[in-house]
Amino acid sequence: MDTLSQSGQLQRDTATFREKIAAVTSAQDLVADRQLLNVALGAFGLQDDISNTYFIQKVLEEGASASDSLANKLSDDRYKQLSAAFGFGSGEIQQTGNQTAMSRIVDAYFENEFEVAVGEQDDSLRIALYAQRELADLASGSESEETKWYTLMSLPAMRSMFETALGLPTSFSQLDIDKQLEVFREKTTSAFGGETVGQFTDPDKVSHLTDLFFARSQISELANTYSGASIALTLLQS
Repeated sequence: MDTLSQSGQLQRDTATFREKIAAVTSAQDLVADRQLLNVALGAFGLQDDISNTYFIQKVLEEGASASDSLANKLSDDRYKQLSAAFGFGSGEIQQTGNQTAMSRIVDAYFENEFEVAVGEQDDSLRIALYAQRELADLASGSESEETKWYTLMSLPAMRSMFETALGLPTSFSQLDIDKQLEVFREKTTSAFGGETVGQFTDPDKVSHLTDLFFARSQISELANTYSGASIALTLLQS
């Protein structure tokens, strides 16, 4: 993290964001500045949408308050978080002049860039870092448990961590969404003693989840590399 913080490009991007963001008064202004937009999207792990400016502008302009807004129609909850963070929607309070709120954007951007850099070396570690950070906030939230589960299922990295840790197959996502929720709850109860997302405010349970995720990730990697006999021999030699 210390090394990453010394990156010239990262320093330029965050300094420019802090300097210019207060002057941004609309979603159109934000998407028109690629450097600002890169930080804004990166803070939510949405950097791959950097060229989808029309789509992102619509997400921002319609806000996160109205139930029929684009951000609320999308299954990926990160778009709702992005829209809410800037407050460009009708009736919402614009946040670009709020230094505290914009500092949180910069901090989240740095965290995401760190996770991306880690992922270039070990994608499982990237997923775990992201999921642990987001899971803490989600678990302690005031939403209903059903809402928490649907949010968890909408976040790709967190969903991947749970699917792997619980031993669910890749075809699992093809099931009806309500059936997926049922299976998630059953498997979570079996592994952790309770079906709630809220239980992951307990650091010991987060640690157990992480151990399961890494163990099953490594087993999967071995399975893709070696035959059954080779896996058995490797485990014995370990």
